[in-house]
Amino acid sequence: MPATSQSYPSRRRRTYRMLAAAVTLASAGALAAALPADAHDSTHSRPLPSRYQDVQLLSFNDLHGNLEPPSGSSGRVTERQADGTTKTIDAGGVEYLATHLRQARQGHPYSVTAAGGDMVGASPLISGLFHDEPTIEALNKLDLDVTSVGNHEFDEGAKELGRLQNGGCHPTDGCYTDTPFEGADFPYLAANVLNEKSGKPILKPYWVWKKKDVKIGFIGVTLEGTPGIVSAEGVKGLQFKDEVETINKYAKVLQRQGVQSIVALIHEGGFPASSAYNYDCDAPGAGAGISGPIVDIAKNVTPAVDALVTGHTHNAYVCTVNDPAGRPRMVTSASSFGRLYTDTTLTYDRFTGDIARTAVKSANHVVTRDVPKAPDMTQLISKWNTLAAPIGNRPIGYISADVPNTGTESPMGDLIADAQLAYGKQLDPETDLALMNPGGVRAGLTYAAKAGEGDGVVTYAEGFTVQPFANTVNLQDFTGAQVIQALKEQVSGSNAAAPKILQPSSGLTYTLDLTKAGADRVVTDSIRLNGAPIDPAATYRVATNSFLAGGGDGFTTLGLGTNDLVGTDDLAALAQYLTAGSSATSPIAPPVPNRITIVQ
Repeated sequence: MPATSQSYPSRRRRTYRMLAAAVTLASAGALAAALPADAHDSTHSRPLPSRYQDVQLLSFNDLHGNLEPPSGSSGRVTERQADGTTKTIDAGGVEYLATHLRQARQGHPYSVTAAGGDMVGASPLISGLFHDEPTIEALNKLDLDVTSVGNHEFDEGAKELGRLQNGGCHPTDGCYTDTPFEGADFPYLAANVLNEKSGKPILKPYWVWKKKDVKIGFIGVTLEGTPGIVSAEGVKGLQFKDEVETINKYAKVLQRQGVQSIVALIHEGGFPASSAYNYDCDAPGAGAGISGPIVDIAKNVTPAVDALVTGHTHNAYVCTVNDPAGRPRMVTSASSFGRLYTDTTLTYDRFTGDIARTAVKSANHVVTRDVPKAPDMTQLISKWNTLAAPIGNRPIGYISADVPNTGTESPMGDLIADAQLAYGKQLDPETDLALMNPGGVRAGLTYAAKAGEGDGVVTYAEGFTVQPFANTVNLQDFTGAQVIQALKEQVSGSNAAAPKILQPSSGLTYTLDLTKAGADRVVTDSIRLNGAPIDPAATYRVATNSFLAGGGDGFTTLGLGTNDLVGTDDLAALAQYLTAGSSATSPIAPPVPNRITIVQ
């Protein structure tokens, strides 16, 4: 049985279905050290409790409601082979994730399962249509013990997050089944998310896992920049504080309570040097194979914290990064969509109550689809698919080939932008162009039939997976100078280190010169609309989604438009475009991503 905490009692008794033989823990990225021998009671010739107790920490992140195996590249991982080559492996799906986690727990009586945020939000139809209640049910069955909040937990606002935690029917849509929604068995931690009025965390800031005399504290935070990547309505009335300061604050609180072993769950991440999940992040030195925000966080979080479980960037890594005292500390991330899980061994020292840091070892493992499906997850998926089928199975269009969402400019991004331009012209014939944020293109469309609908058929469920946010399509007026500035904000300001390249509608072209720095990477003289240079003094009618129209993703200029006109939701615009422009005998071909000329 998993350990429970007095500070957060489980409402329901948990049970595990043990499967197969124990899985041997791999130790990639491990730090090895010999530990003292166990003490014995010579008088009674009976062993005393060992000074050291291995605690298994299983973790994953950024599930995003992917209960069914993700399709296309979203359902594969890259594995590095012994000879240096790589291969891809199909991965993901909670039926398989449950089996892998249950097998991994065998032989580990001290085991805790934690997550790094974005369990919900931007979810496929099977979960998103029901405000992610199915995912919370699945996570309860997975025996998740604790998770941090991520930015997507705020997509529908703090009140809805509170409902996911505590249960209750949706305030608008009501109950979906005869069984009331009971909420999460596990605590969501939000140490750095404060109520603006009270100044207090909106959810628990930390949680303590206990089993017998072993206890480990967990502190959960999301990235401080959440307000810039979530709709304004979703974070209304909230403050997001600095991750490091918050973790350090609550580490002291835990220590004052006698908790010396601490894990931080941080919904912020890094960018690995390799796309292979099993690359050596510490070659040629500690943390040399990772960059991005998590590196500075890891270097500044108090040495009292023994390990960092991270997320947000959807990347895979197991690295050691030195803490402020110069001691190596494990930093992990398990990609996204349930394709990987991380298995970490924390060696607990009963004499000190702390983790023997030199004994920490960790590795990412693939959630392969060659294991038996967990029957309880199959049943859960079937139940919610039955409820979703009348809506999800409806055809909305036809494609002649895969429409991927990969690349700086993607065919899927171009298709969405074209759909929003076409819809914008219906609202106002003066609409000139459309821009789509890359983070809003959550998946591509696959040609092969997914659920018996036929090759090339695009269903509403598949469209929902691509655009699950229910943003509206908004029209605004901008000067040509503002259009140019918005394009430069792709690679400057808050987007300088990690560019966010807007997906352009047909007719908008320009050159992106990656050999230059900052805003200069967008070559001003190359910007054309239907072959003509953008006139800085002219007025242009631009279609975006409501997220961009609010200045999201660092595009502050797009929040300054005038003459606003709010239309339908973005998925409806895409469905309308596909329905009007395609048929079984005349499918839409994927757009060629040649609107942006990239110089490297």
